[in-house]
Amino acid sequence: MVSIKGGRKRLVTGVVATATAGLALGAFALSGTANGATEAAGAAKRAKPTIILEHGAFADGSSWNGVIADLRADGYPVIAAANPLRGPASDAAALRTVLDHVKGPKIVVGHSYGGNVISQAATNDPEVKALVYVAAFLPAPGESALELTNKYPGSTLPGTLDPVTYQQADGSTATDLYIQQDKFHHQFAADVPARQAALMAAGQRPIAQAALEEKATSAAWKTKPSWDVITTEDLNIPVAVQRFMAKRAHAHTTEVAASHSVAVSHPHLVADVIERAARATVR
Repeated sequence: MVSIKGGRKRLVTGVVATATAGLALGAFALSGTANGATEAAGAAKRAKPTIILEHGAFADGSSWNGVIADLRADGYPVIAAANPLRGPASDAAALRTVLDHVKGPKIVVGHSYGGNVISQAATNDPEVKALVYVAAFLPAPGESALELTNKYPGSTLPGTLDPVTYQQADGSTATDLYIQQDKFHHQFAADVPARQAALMAAGQRPIAQAALEEKATSAAWKTKPSWDVITTEDLNIPVAVQRFMAKRAHAHTTEVAASHSVAVSHPHLVADVIERAARATVR
């Protein structure tokens, strides 16, 4: 386990030696097409996996923006999938359409409830080489997000929710859950600047209450290597719950003193963990 209190600083250094470059150019010119073909084949072999990011409840794809910037700067193709937040089974089916569309090796990352989704969507997909959980649920079959949240004390989320009940097309009623905007900063993103957290609160995506109660049917972490960013200042998923799930999954863990919105407050750290998973599993 790695314990980190802050993010990283990216340092880029370069040294240009004119004489050496000239010699290298001459060597390349003499190498001929055979060596060129070999180098091209080697480059293809070293192609980086696509990173698929799945956001969780009360967020959207923009919550990954800082992480995306780092990953793209390091040459990784990235997709931040849109999570419908209707239920693990249907949301996993939606994510699988993205996984099936993207060819080649993939690293799949889930934040919060997005962990439920990737655990199901990645099951039996040989092109998914690793899973990365970010302040996320790692449910076993038969478990729900609500059940796991309540396994240990510490979540203050229920007292901040703003339920909205509506009538569905078939005449039945359903409930969407938001976080009250005046409580969003403290509850969800305490280490994010207040102005930024206010924008996140205004643009939050609601989750169906039923999605938090729906039980998982499969767990890709049982057969795929997993990494986990555990947030010790999390008010949504208690740290004890996160540690329990990570230990059960034999995940490579990194702990950080961060809120539930760790991908926003510590994007460099999250990107680093994702890249470690990619380097360890895609060669």
